[in-house]
Amino acid sequence: MTIHHLALAADWHTAQHTGEYRISTLGRTLEEEGFIHCSRDLAQLRDVHTAYYLHVSAPLLILDIDPTGLDVRTENGYPHLYGPLPVTAVTAVRPYTTQPGTGQGDHRPQ
Repeated sequence: MTIHHLALAADWHTAQHTGEYRISTLGRTLEEEGFIHCSRDLAQLRDVHTAYYLHVSAPLLILDIDPTGLDVRTENGYPHLYGPLPVTAVTAVRPYTTQPGTGQGDHRPQ
């Protein structure tokens, strides 16, 4: 099973240098929120984008995560990662784009 996280490219870049990703969601750290918001599938990820990221013009990435060995709990239908995300648990990273004029996320790599 793979879970996903929508990340600002700049935050992922920082994580690659520190070895772990510590952003919960847009504008909130792991320490502030207590967990990292994730999605169980790309449809959920699009819902997150629509609810929280429509105004963001900075590049966004989809982080595909192997949750094996991580403290992941499903709450309100969404997986939440309790603790930092080791960069080694990220199995793929790809651009998150939106289809022009729709505001809906598209997970096709560019």
